[in-house]
Order: sequence, then structure tokens, then C-alpha cells
Amino acid sequence: QVQLVESGGGLVQPGGSLRLSCEASGSRASILGMGWYRQAPGKERELVALIAMVAGNTNYAGSVKGRFTISRDNAKNTVYLQMNSLKSEETAVYYCRATSGWTIYWGQGTQVTVSS
Repeated sequence: QVQLVESGGGLVQPGGSLRLSCEASGSRASILGMGWYRQAPGKERELVALIAMVAGNTNYAGSVKGRFTISRDNAKNTVYLQMNSLKSEETAVYYCRATSGWTIYWGQGTQVTVSS
């Protein structure tokens, strides 16, 4: 079992920045990849960014390329999402996801509100 705890959400003005964190506990050594997804009100959950825990390869949604950066600190079992130049339409609950074999784990989500 893997447990994920997100933090770092909050209120930010358009054009501002936030850094989200996701700490994994439990069977951490089994995690192959982690990522961030988001779900806005009335919309489906969508991929934001992914990272492979060993090689560090990353993948981003086209809408966030060049503004968001996903990174990992294996010593701290933590994945980060640095979000810059945030837009109002990126207001959503941001979820951390971990993949371990065929099992997918989700965090509880953290609210990000982009508003003036």
C-alpha cells in the first residue's frame, strides 16, 4: 500500500506561482512513476505532468509546458509541481498519483484557486 499526501495549494493571483508537494509513504520502493492531475468544477480529471521515479523522465500536458515543472526528491519520497504564470482557468483540485505495478494510488487533492 502507498499513501500520498499533497500540500501547497492555496489562492494565487493570475500570473503568480505555487509549488505543490506530494509525499509518499508505505511501500515507496514499489513506486514506478508519479504524477499530478487536476479536476476543475464540472470537468473531467486531466493529466498535468508525470515523472518516472528512477530515470526521471518527465511528460507534460501541452497546456502547461514551459510554465510547470515536475521534479522528485527520492530521498524525501516527495514529488513537486512548480507552477508559474498561473491562469484563472487552472483553478482546480490538484491530485497526486502514484503507480506501483498495476495499482494506481491517489492523494486526497489540494485546492488551487487562481483569482484576483
